[in-house]
Amino acid sequence: MVDELVLLLRALLVRHRALSIENSQLMEQLRLLVCERASLLRQVRPPSCPVPFPETFNGESSRLPEFIVQTASYMLVNENRFCNDAMKVAFLISLLTGEAEEWVVPYIEMDSPILGDYRAFLDEMKQCFGWDDDDEDDDDDDYEEDDY
Repeated sequence: MVDELVLLLRALLVRHRALSIENSQLMEQLRLLVCERASLLRQVRPPSCPVPFPETFNGESSRLPEFIVQTASYMLVNENRFCNDAMKVAFLISLLTGEAEEWVVPYIEMDSPILGDYRAFLDEMKQCFGWDDDDEDDDDDDYEEDDY
C-alpha cells in the first residue's frame, strides 16, 4: 500500500512539473502577444475626433452649462469609451479642478453611489454650482442629457 502511494505521489510530482513548465511557456507566449499588441496599437493612429476634448471645469457657475454640453458631446461621439455611468462620471471627475475638484473629493472618499449614476451626478453638480433646471426646461424642452 505504501509503495502504491509513493508511486502515485511520484506520478503527481512529474505531472505537476510538466504542468508548471507548460504554464511558464504559455505565460511567455501571452507576454509576447501583449507586447506585440501594444506595438501594433502604437502604429495605428486613432481617427481624429470631430468634437474637441472638453475644457476643465473649476466650479464657475456660468461655465457649467458649457462644460456639460462639451462633455456630453465628447462622450456621444466616443460612446465606445463611455459604456456605462461610472465611466461617464469618472470622465467628468477627471476634468474637475479647483473648487469643483474639492467638491467631489468627499464623494470619492465615501465611495458614494452617485459615482455610478451619471444623471444623479449631473443633478448634484447643478445643485452645487447653481444651475436652475426650471429655467432650462422652459427654454430647451428638446435637450435630453440622459443620453450623455
